[in-house]
Amino acid sequence: MPRAPRNRTLTLTEAERQFYGARLLRLSGPAAPGDILNRTIQGDLFTILDWLPAGFVDLLFLDPPYNLTKTFNGAVFRRRSTGDYRRWLESWLPKLARTLKPTASVYICGDWRSAAAIQMALEPLFILRSRITWEREKGRGAKANWKNCSEDIWFCTVSDAYTFNAGAVRLKRRVIAPYTTPDGQPKDWQRTEQGGFRLTAPSNLWTDITVPFWSMPENTDHPTQKPEKLLAKIILASSNPGDVVFDPFLGSGTASVVAKKLGRQYVGVELDALYGCLAEKRLDLADAAIQGYAGGVFWERHTAQLIRE
Repeated sequence: MPRAPRNRTLTLTEAERQFYGARLLRLSGPAAPGDILNRTIQGDLFTILDWLPAGFVDLLFLDPPYNLTKTFNGAVFRRRSTGDYRRWLESWLPKLARTLKPTASVYICGDWRSAAAIQMALEPLFILRSRITWEREKGRGAKANWKNCSEDIWFCTVSDAYTFNAGAVRLKRRVIAPYTTPDGQPKDWQRTEQGGFRLTAPSNLWTDITVPFWSMPENTDHPTQKPEKLLAKIILASSNPGDVVFDPFLGSGTASVVAKKLGRQYVGVELDALYGCLAEKRLDLADAAIQGYAGGVFWERHTAQLIRE
């Protein structure tokens, strides 16, 4: 079906599928860090898990299939009981933990149906630090239930020695109550030609995220694509330039793309070759821009200033 003229969704020509498909890495045995850094590995994570090197990851980002029946380019993940979903997580999480440095951080995405299973699977392996809730404003209303417009991300660390750059993930908000000092100067906020703004400390409630849609150049046809802005918060907070970001459920490549944009190294694993090719094309197109992040700060959603459309 033809797309609308203003639709900027990233697609692949047949020639690009061939070109990027040849660039995907396919493992057939144990790999050293140098073999896989800054590469997209195409294959079954559960087949190659034992071949991944130990202790090479600074930041592990996990976006596995949620406990829902969902189709990914023809492959179906089926909803199961909470206990079975927990056992599925426990079948591969310990092997991924082996890839982490002692100073590494872990983020794992889920929704309310997955919450209990995720927490129980994580607790024996890591130190749980927080659970982030982010507003996912897409979605239709529900007639017999509350509309579900949030998702969760669990933040864990391997040890008490870990990276957290709070100053790198401040949010710039419009000032609602512009308090001033007795001499009329702004108190903890700044006057600009566009109005008053305040830099706020990062919290575990994120309401400034826009889910990729058809008019955004980062958008692809992947059904559960995470926004670049979301990954930028995680990568800036929990890694430093040159660190290794690993996403074993890469999808269309957001974690690798944002890692590249922010001067980190990356490794991604993706089962589906089409999505792997999309990731490689996005990596080729990556510049320094991240929608909603400019001037070293994150901006509220729909703020016009400095947000790249």
